[in-house]
Amino acid sequence: EVTAADYLVLPGVGAFAAAMDELDSRDLSAPIRQRINAGLPTLCICLGMQLLLGKSDESSGARGLGVASGTVTRFTGDIRIPQLGWNRIAPSEGCQFLRDGYFYYANSYRLADPPVGWHVAMSEHGGRFVAAMERGAVLACQFHPELSGEAGLALMKRWLGES
Repeated sequence: EVTAADYLVLPGVGAFAAAMDELDSRDLSAPIRQRINAGLPTLCICLGMQLLLGKSDESSGARGLGVASGTVTRFTGDIRIPQLGWNRIAPSEGCQFLRDGYFYYANSYRLADPPVGWHVAMSEHGGRFVAAMERGAVLACQFHPELSGEAGLALMKRWLGES
C-alpha cells in the first residue's frame, strides 16, 4: 500500500528512536525508502522530515531511513528551545513547491546543512538550518504546513498539483 499510494504523508510528533521502532515493527521502513528513492509524492512533516536522515542526536544509536545525508542535531545557544511559533523560510533556486513565507514550527532538533541532491529552503533560529527540502515529488518540512495558515495550505496545494 505504501509504494502504490498516489500520495503518502509521513507525519511526525514524537521521538526519533520511537518513531523508527514503530516504522520497523510495522515493516514500513523499506517501502518508505523505496517510495522516496523513486521520487513518488511523499510529504514528510517535522519528525517525518528528520526520519529521512541517517541519525539524530536525539536518539544516540538509532538509525533513520537514510535517504538523505546528514545528522539531526539539537538547537544550541541562548535561544528558545523548543522553537515554537512562526519563522520565515527562504527557498533556494530549483524549488518547485517551496516559496518564501512564514510557517509554524514546533521543534527542538534541526538539520544544519542541506543534504546532497535536495533543493532546500533555509530558516534562522540560533543560526541557519534546513526549513524544508524537496526532491522530485518528495517534500519534507521541518515546520508544520497544516498549522501554517494560508502559506501552508498553498504549499500543500502545490504539492498535490492543485495550483
